[in-house]
Amino acid sequence: MSEPYVLDLHEVGEERIAVVGGKGAHLGALSRIEAVRVPDGFCVTTEGFRRVVAAEPSVAARLGRLARLDADDREAIRGLSAEIRRTVEGLALPGDLAAAVTDALARHGERAAYAVRSSATAEDLPTASFAGQQDTYLNVIGAEQVLRHISRCWASLFTERAVTYRQRNGIDHRTVQMAVVVQHMVFPEASGILFTADPVTGNRKVSTVDAGFGLGEALVSGLVNPDVFKVRGDEIIDKSVVAKRRAVRALPAGGTREVPIGSEQQEQPALTDEQAVRLVRLGRRIEAHFGSPQDIEWCLADGEFRIVQSRPVTTLFPVPEADDEENHVYVSVGHQQMMTDAMMPLGLSLWQLTAMVPMHAAGGRLFVDVTPRLASPASRAGLLDLMGKGDPLVRDALETIIERADFLPSLPDAAPGGPPAGGAAPVPVETDPAVVRELIRRSEESVAALERDIRARSGPALFDFLLDAFDEHKRVLSDPLSIQAIMAGMEATWWLNDKLWEWLGEKNAADTLTLSAPGNVTSEMGLALLDVADAVRPYPQVVAYLRGVGDDDGFLDGLAKAAGGAEARDAIEAYLDRYGMRCVGEIDITRPRWRERPSALVPVILDNVRMFEPGAAGRRFEEGRQRALAKERDVLSRLRALPDGERKADETKRMIDRVRTFIGYREYPKYGIVSRYFVYKQALMREAGRLVRDGVLAEKEDVFALTFEEFREVVRANEVDARLVRGRKEAFRAYCSLTPPRVLTSEGDAVNGAYRQRDDVPDGALTGLPVSAGTVEGRARIVLDVAQADLEAGDILVTTFTDPSWSPLFVGIAGLVTEVGGLMTHGAVIAREYGLPAVVGVERATRLIRDGQRIRVHGTDGYVELLS
Repeated sequence: MSEPYVLDLHEVGEERIAVVGGKGAHLGALSRIEAVRVPDGFCVTTEGFRRVVAAEPSVAARLGRLARLDADDREAIRGLSAEIRRTVEGLALPGDLAAAVTDALARHGERAAYAVRSSATAEDLPTASFAGQQDTYLNVIGAEQVLRHISRCWASLFTERAVTYRQRNGIDHRTVQMAVVVQHMVFPEASGILFTADPVTGNRKVSTVDAGFGLGEALVSGLVNPDVFKVRGDEIIDKSVVAKRRAVRALPAGGTREVPIGSEQQEQPALTDEQAVRLVRLGRRIEAHFGSPQDIEWCLADGEFRIVQSRPVTTLFPVPEADDEENHVYVSVGHQQMMTDAMMPLGLSLWQLTAMVPMHAAGGRLFVDVTPRLASPASRAGLLDLMGKGDPLVRDALETIIERADFLPSLPDAAPGGPPAGGAAPVPVETDPAVVRELIRRSEESVAALERDIRARSGPALFDFLLDAFDEHKRVLSDPLSIQAIMAGMEATWWLNDKLWEWLGEKNAADTLTLSAPGNVTSEMGLALLDVADAVRPYPQVVAYLRGVGDDDGFLDGLAKAAGGAEARDAIEAYLDRYGMRCVGEIDITRPRWRERPSALVPVILDNVRMFEPGAAGRRFEEGRQRALAKERDVLSRLRALPDGERKADETKRMIDRVRTFIGYREYPKYGIVSRYFVYKQALMREAGRLVRDGVLAEKEDVFALTFEEFREVVRANEVDARLVRGRKEAFRAYCSLTPPRVLTSEGDAVNGAYRQRDDVPDGALTGLPVSAGTVEGRARIVLDVAQADLEAGDILVTTFTDPSWSPLFVGIAGLVTEVGGLMTHGAVIAREYGLPAVVGVERATRLIRDGQRIRVHGTDGYVELLS
């Protein structure tokens, strides 16, 4: 049975979104909330839209063409959407549909003034706000005008901005229908927007009210600046009243116009303090009903508030769930792991199950609750020191929260934490390369045992086995000897930098002293791809074949048919055997590994063929080693010339030996983690394949939308909730558009920190953290996706973050600038290993630096100059 063409607002609610669209469904739900007044009216359902559009086949054909366009092809979108809009607006309403509307108008007041508003079925979802995407028409009078504006609302589904928004959010135009809301017009003294959470800071306990005189269109269109009230609880904590010289008012015969406001009223507040607080109380009631922060359109008429719309605020970063009402401070895991992209539920839950500390998921990212250590004076200094060495912006963000005297709980002193801040810190592990060899042997044996023992496991038994494997995973990570070796390398680095600055006035001396340190598996990975290029370069047919590979991950099968292809294939296969478990964003188990998607390596191999001569890997490593040796000789010679120089030189030599023994191992535990992750993934995907064969899943990747425990239950029950999978995929798409903060509070404050004023940074330069010494000038290349990298020798790579999978690019560049990073994160370690000047933690670098712009990177002092 088809839906009626018209439904009164009181007949609909959130369950009818497919019939009355997002706006109509929300208004129907609002009208049922106690004390919330919504102007009366009705909805023209999507059934009318479907019928009218189906009668014109050209619309469906154009929609098909529109769906195939790229979201960035603005000209094609503009032309095609305009054609569709003109066609829809010109379609005549069938007689029975028009009669249903005129009957509704007769019930509600045929001669009344109405607001006619678009209400799309994909509008105002919990994960996507379509604010401003479709049209609203105010003060529409008479049946003929209402019918005309219904057609205009239908057509507004195909404005360029609405079409582009859907393209970018992965919403199929053919699945979106349009309903229309027809409501009694409100003629307000004041109107505006209420955000139940602060839209700037994200704080969920602070509401923001924007208010102006007359109709809200004056604010929306930017005709006037609003008065702004910030309300926490029942208290106004901030207020800004501005001069409001114009307003939008309704005309007696229909429509609206701008009018001047009398001089005596211009600087009067549009709301009293009492009214602003009363409005926020209403907003909290609405927020509680919908379960999330709301963006609410309101009108004040005859001293009473009318609510004309409420939609979820989708730009706020979600807050981790807590099992208490206390204040919490969370630090982003992604900023520590160099992977700030959103993760699917399986990736999140696997990292949580294998992490050494509890982690909290929010917005597709993970966070660690540092409240106890931050609130305790005894552990605070160690935490801030540790955070500052990783990312000074995280430290600054935490210090900003400490300065809010009433936010952190008062806790008893906890045990001190964090590494010692400089000085000769004795570590009970000998400076012996055999220590590193033993640690690597243990890790390799553990991975081999995992690979051997997991083969026979399937079904529920696999998940039981994996839970035990996760315990082993954490045991390997927490090996005391491994932690001592990592800390030995880091502390020796800090010691050298501190002491050589104190004794010789030399900044970041360890950067050169650690060049080509032995045993760095990540830098070896980049150099090994140069060896692969050596196996490809002599064979023109192989090079030509690889240029045509594209996204074909089966290309290795055909490679052997080209002259020299067998040798090239063997070299690539050997590389994949050693490093095939790696990929971009490798902490997320759902990301395709190089072994699964070997085509990802082809562009880098071809760049290496083009930019380097044979034997480049060995030469580069030896050049770095010789530079480090020369630096060591220079430093020791200068130290011996100082008072007490022999002692200083001897201590420094011991620390140089120590850093070169252990600093390369800093990268190995991550390699071991990712090696284990690939074994877990292969076993889990075999289970996913069985579920597909049994008809339980549509595709193997559907399991990415499930947590580990949910996946386990699906395997046990042999059934899945398809709606849950669809909802998780939609949420993931929304999370991808959010930028995670470095620090997040339980109230929703997103705090990213800032660099303190520095006298040594030139005007206009971008400040960051110096992580690899030297100065280099060159062409900036903005690279957001490794697969799209187009680099020439001497280019400076500018990107959001790098993880170990980016290291093959490092062999061909001259410098590095990233938005995220710290002294000991992977990009910094490999930049030092290769001798690349690097500055990390440069806020908005990929937006402030233009692709192709000449820049100068000051890797010793931590800033970037924009030269052209």
